[in-house]
Amino acid sequence: YDHSTKGCNAVGSDYHFEYTDCDVLGSRWRVAIPNKPETCTGLPDPVKGTHCTFSCNDGEFLDMRTQECQKCVAGTYSLGTGVAFDEWDTLPTGFISHGISINFGDTLTNCSNSTWIPKSDYIASNTDECTSTLSYAVSLKKPGSVSFQYFYPDNHMFFEFYVQNDQCQSTDSQRRWMKISESDWDYHYVQLSSGNNVLYWRTTGFSLAANTAKPVLLKNIAISGVSYTSECFHCKPGTYSDKPGAAHCIPCPANSYSNKGATACQPCEADKYSGIGSGTCLQRLPCKTTDYFYTHTTCDSSGQTQLMYKWIKPKICSETVEGAVKLPASGEMMACPPCNPGFFSSNTSTCEPCPHGFYSNGTGRETNICISVISVDDNTTCVYNTKCMLYLPHSLSEGNERVQLSRITFVFETKCTADCKLYFMAGQNEWSNIVESWSGTMGKQSYSYLIKSNNTVSFTWGFQRTGIFSMKNEYSSDYAKIYSVHLTNVIGGVASECRQCALAAVDSDSACVPCPPGHYMLNGTGVCKSCPSNTIIRPEQPIGKQACIPCGPNTYSNEGRSACMSDCTLALHHKGEMLNYDFSPLANVIGFQSSPRFTSKGLQYFHHFSVALCGTENRALASCLENVTESKRDVKGYICQSTVVPSEVRGQSVVSSQPFSIGDSLIGVTTDFQFDDISSLEVYLLTTISCKNGRSASIRLRCDPTVTLKNHVSLPSNCSEGTCDGCSFHFLWCSQYACPLCSERNIKEIVSACIQGIQRTTYVWQQPLRCTGGVSLPPQKISACVTLDLWLKFGVSIGTVAAILLITISCYFWKRTRKLQYKYSKLMMTAGDKECELPAADSCAIMEGEDAEDDLIYLSKKSFFTKIKSFSRERTSDGFDSVPLKSSAAQEMEMN
Repeated sequence: YDHSTKGCNAVGSDYHFEYTDCDVLGSRWRVAIPNKPETCTGLPDPVKGTHCTFSCNDGEFLDMRTQECQKCVAGTYSLGTGVAFDEWDTLPTGFISHGISINFGDTLTNCSNSTWIPKSDYIASNTDECTSTLSYAVSLKKPGSVSFQYFYPDNHMFFEFYVQNDQCQSTDSQRRWMKISESDWDYHYVQLSSGNNVLYWRTTGFSLAANTAKPVLLKNIAISGVSYTSECFHCKPGTYSDKPGAAHCIPCPANSYSNKGATACQPCEADKYSGIGSGTCLQRLPCKTTDYFYTHTTCDSSGQTQLMYKWIKPKICSETVEGAVKLPASGEMMACPPCNPGFFSSNTSTCEPCPHGFYSNGTGRETNICISVISVDDNTTCVYNTKCMLYLPHSLSEGNERVQLSRITFVFETKCTADCKLYFMAGQNEWSNIVESWSGTMGKQSYSYLIKSNNTVSFTWGFQRTGIFSMKNEYSSDYAKIYSVHLTNVIGGVASECRQCALAAVDSDSACVPCPPGHYMLNGTGVCKSCPSNTIIRPEQPIGKQACIPCGPNTYSNEGRSACMSDCTLALHHKGEMLNYDFSPLANVIGFQSSPRFTSKGLQYFHHFSVALCGTENRALASCLENVTESKRDVKGYICQSTVVPSEVRGQSVVSSQPFSIGDSLIGVTTDFQFDDISSLEVYLLTTISCKNGRSASIRLRCDPTVTLKNHVSLPSNCSEGTCDGCSFHFLWCSQYACPLCSERNIKEIVSACIQGIQRTTYVWQQPLRCTGGVSLPPQKISACVTLDLWLKFGVSIGTVAAILLITISCYFWKRTRKLQYKYSKLMMTAGDKECELPAADSCAIMEGEDAEDDLIYLSKKSFFTKIKSFSRERTSDGFDSVPLKSSAAQEMEMN
């Protein structure tokens, strides 16, 4: 310090003390730090501080002036070696909250406003699709811990907490995902290593439906392991500490309040009220009929019970203001209601379960006494009702198709003025998942849920008056009522009826057994009859022939007669031909997804479908997983759907949520447009139990030899999510394996020419090809043949000889014709010498001696063209041809 610097002398209020960083030996110094920059003279000299491992106890703080631990005064508290955050009016110093922007291709979503928001007593996360992170950095001088309370009600929200230390080591990935809160605030505790630690709370909403995800809430964050606390913290409003040295503050009781730093709580005025840990009092409203309820006292020995009215606790209404109702008088005596089915009224006036071998239908007091039916006759023995205990037929094994083992049925009613919702949840062990939900006012109705796994199952009903989180009871008059719950096939349950035993082939002392698989019982006789072939048995008691349900077209019943199946083969008559199909290449579980979709925030997501089309009884089923929460719920069936969100915040490629079954039983395989009230253009039809009338799915298989992929499945263009109403799903599956098997009618024969005595026959597929598999193309066939060269030569020779003969004959007749022309011309010339006289008769025939003369005339050689020219001479004007004749002298000269 430069004491020559100008400034005033420092006093105690002008500075504070801090410790320097610890050295390798764990030593440090206490130095004075000015509160204002201009205070720089008269500061105390540095002194040796306490060891770095020094710490104070809970309820104490370290006085830096004396470097000794002092107790906190009343109205304050201290964790000793830790810090606590229980006031969330603003974001405490050291906490940082920010949203992570989403970037999908060219789309950039701004998530800067998606942060954690302080809400006085707690801090709430974002509820949109952005990722929001809350972080806090702390330096621990020794190993410590962090603890906090959280409320995580919605599995559509992804929530993780992890710690990263100065060695860049993070929390185990399997322990960072938070468990869903069942009903109230949960507590989480994690040990911390010494050194620098950064705490992260991170959320991402995956609610892709119309409803917004509910936020994650945090409160009471406490961190231990710091070396000291230099001050005590004031108790927040609604709490107090009345003694020095408090490690925590005490919440004020109901109907009282306190301000910040209080040492005691103040009672509310008579016309006001408050809950536990309140900082203010609220005005009491007039009491209404919904502010009280009634109960019955235990039935007395005479079967009477007393009606009692009580206010709902805590009582927040006033009976004295105008318009308030009064609490009805209690004490009215009335008859005890009958016991529930399977229970009876004992001498102690309480309902007790019927023992084994007895039943009670619970319809009236006269039937409340259990009745043994063992002695009715030799063929009837009372056993646990299938509705009450877990009963597994002897033929049932793990490999059987999905069998109904149990059923829960309940009757309920809701009445709401806001956006209330009733949830029904089922789960195994500690995890529960939403099975179905109902929104708004619902009339009295019944709902059933089938159980198909032999496991311990828990059922939970949850009622939410409004989707907007509030600590006030604004809609206290809204309610949900459950009138009855009926659960079947429970181990250790009770019986409401007895069932007929099957007549066994052995003596009457044998155990009571049901009818074997594939059999039904004649009503009241115990005689078992076999169901017709290719039928299944109803999951309820198989009494009467109506219990046999025929399988749909082109399906068959499994070994346990519990479900209908398809072996991936199909034979159809089409235009007088038999078409055979084999869908075995499509039997494996196939996954495909819809086109990408985006929420209002720009979050990209897909609907992923998984299909197990057909196959043997022990085949793998389609599976859809929920991996947002730690429960890892898995839904299986013929067809299922889940919502997939590409994500990198979890260290995995995708986040899958909201899985549900679309089809869990096969109805039939057909080419009809409609079957069993399900409309489709072709092929597979399935159903499930989630929608009011059951979800249904139809898969049309279309033959396309050009498609080699096995998962080329498309969704309807007008319903890009595969469904328009959420209950009826439609898929088009194009594949070469959807074509009929090839047969001989699809083969074309091509025969080649005979070459050198060899003829080849080749077989090819007829085009366009509309089949697959089946028969193979026959190999090329080679056969001997007679060549055409010899016959060709013979024919050419005959043709040549015929042509020469034809030309010779033509020349002969041509010559004869010339002779006749000559004689005719000569005759005409002779007739011209004597006018007015008829020519003397002459003969056109060749006379004796004319041949020689004629030969002399034509001895002169003429060229071929000269002869042609002679034929083309023109007639004279008198109509006669001009024939030049030669004199004998000329002939003689020409001959010379």
